[in-house]
Amino acid sequence: MQITLRPWQIDDLETLVSIANNANIAKYMADVFPHPYTQEKGTSFIEFATTNTTATIFAITIDNKPVGSVGLHLQTDILRKNAEIGYWLAEDYWGKGIVTDAIHQIVKYGFENLDIVRIFARIYGTNIPSQKVMKKCGFKLEGKYDKTIFKNGEFLDELIYAIRK
Repeated sequence: MQITLRPWQIDDLETLVSIANNANIAKYMADVFPHPYTQEKGTSFIEFATTNTTATIFAITIDNKPVGSVGLHLQTDILRKNAEIGYWLAEDYWGKGIVTDAIHQIVKYGFENLDIVRIFARIYGTNIPSQKVMKKCGFKLEGKYDKTIFKNGEFLDELIYAIRK
């Protein structure tokens, strides 16, 4: 199985909406990742992913078919040498090592092409699979903040994982 990263394209809209419209994905994402995931939201996302200059966002693809997304979001001011990583994967592809591969690829890309020295992730305390992926990819747990995330009516712990150049 060949896992590649490539820019999102407007032709991906139907597939994007189909795979992203999943409450099991949305529950681990920031509220800007909507559920239900509509065509309007998909169009806005693809426009953002292809035009924003402070984020590098790729489709995770298998045989050129999008199965998820991974991105680096550049920070500003005193954090300008940092980027936050974000990712999600269609539920049908969970547990197959795809996100691990995609994270390795984007970390390499980020350190080779962006003026950053650290990539970090904010992981929900309830998201055990993402915690495991972070560790597999060489990210270290830098901090745990009790009940800082408010998602779906409850407070959750926030775990900060990071990798350095």
